[in-house]
Amino acid sequence: MSDFLRKGFLLGLGAAVSGKEKLEQKLKELVDKNELSQEQAKTVMNNFIEKGDMKKNEWSSKQKEQTQKVIDDLGIATKEDITELQARVAQLEAKLNGEN
Repeated sequence: MSDFLRKGFLLGLGAAVSGKEKLEQKLKELVDKNELSQEQAKTVMNNFIEKGDMKKNEWSSKQKEQTQKVIDDLGIATKEDITELQARVAQLEAKLNGEN
């Protein structure tokens, strides 16, 4: 499942890079034709980058959720589970040592 998500992310990343390059080229053409000011082109590009960052964060969040679901489904112990068990073992050892 993780490989599927990774491939999907890389596909999206490739599309975004390609899209960014094409957008830059188109914006340059529009600026050269005086159909768009340099400032407007920067604004459009910044909006594109901002939306890309939002999507990246969304993908990251979804990947974390999916990974957590797989961990839960497989019953894999988390760091928190292990830390809790270590604390319980330490308490039991302390009780045993106190009784001897």
